[in-house]
Amino acid sequence: MTWYVGLTDDLTRRRTEHGNPADWQQTGPFATEAAARAWEAQYVGKSGYQGAPGGSGWRYGYWYTITRTTRQ
Repeated sequence: MTWYVGLTDDLTRRRTEHGNPADWQQTGPFATEAAARAWEAQYVGKSGYQGAPGGSGWRYGYWYTITRTTRQ
């Protein structure tokens, strides 16, 4: 099982763009971009996690299980 982890300012749009994952979870809002990027760095690049660090937006973190119906 692989998890996708990301950051965004627009949770609704990102969830739709990723295919409305059934197990979508979120955290935030983060107080600073540095705090958000540190949260993301805990996961991205580690075994079992994927993501695209450095994307636009940072106020909220989200994660979901990658399946054949989700879009990364």
